[in-house]
Amino acid sequence: MTKVLRPLIGTWMVVALLAGCSSVKLDEKAPVETRTPTDANAGGSGAAAPQSQVATVDLNRNAAAASTAGRIVYFDFDSFVVKDEFRPVVEAHAKALAGNRQKKMAIEGHTDERGGREYNLALGQKRAEAVAKSLMLLGAQDAQIEAVSFGKERPAVQGSDEAAWAKNRRAELKDR
Repeated sequence: MTKVLRPLIGTWMVVALLAGCSSVKLDEKAPVETRTPTDANAGGSGAAAPQSQVATVDLNRNAAAASTAGRIVYFDFDSFVVKDEFRPVVEAHAKALAGNRQKKMAIEGHTDERGGREYNLALGQKRAEAVAKSLMLLGAQDAQIEAVSFGKERPAVQGSDEAAWAKNRRAELKDR
C-alpha cells in the first residue's frame, strides 16, 4: 500500500506547489498613495513655515557631563556585565568621545583579591572590554578606546570583606 501512496502524495505536493505559485501576479503594480504637504499652522494665510523642533547639540556640554558623570563602573562578583545603574556614566563618556574624535580614553579593568592572578587578569580584561564595547555601541570609535586589565594588582580599597571587595570590582575610565 505504501507503493501506491508515495506517488499520490508526491503528485499532491507538486499540485499544491503549482497552485500556490500560480496565484502570484507579478504584472500588477502595488498601489501608491500620493499626498501633498499641508501646513496646518499656516491656515492658508501665507504665514511662514514653523521652525524645526530639533534640539541643537552642544558638544562642550557633553564633555562637561562626562567629567561630572563619574568615571567608575562597578561590577557584581565574578561578572563582567555592565549594570543598568551605570548606563548614564557610559552614555556621558560615549557622547563626549563621539563629539570629539581626537579624544582618547583608557578603560582599566580591576577585580577583588579573590582568585588567582591569571583568572583576575582575564576577568579585569573582560570588564574593561565590556565597558569599551558599550562605549562603541553608543558612538565612540574603536581607535579612541584602549581596554587594559590590572586584575587584583591595584585595589581601590584595602580589606578582605565584602565592602572592600565591592569597591575593587570595577572599571575606571581615564582620559589619555
